[in-house]
Amino acid sequence: MGDANIFKVLSDAQRREILVMLKNGRKNAGEIAEKLGMSSAALSYHLRLLKEANLIMEYKQKNFIFYEINTSVFEELILWVGQFGGKKE
Repeated sequence: MGDANIFKVLSDAQRREILVMLKNGRKNAGEIAEKLGMSSAALSYHLRLLKEANLIMEYKQKNFIFYEINTSVFEELILWVGQFGGKKE
């Protein structure tokens, strides 16, 4: 599994809410900030941490930057956590 920082990043409720918003597809920072009622500086901080943990990716399209969940990291995390599910007989 990747960076142990993933758990620290996921421990914040606002960052988890950003991820929930992105599960339905790409959104730009303005859409995210408006929905969460968050300042652009605060959102920028949370997006930076999510990007550093590789939980989201950004795409530039014309004058906008869109954010999207990096599902491969979540798949790896699910596999890792799944190993603690008990014995299968």
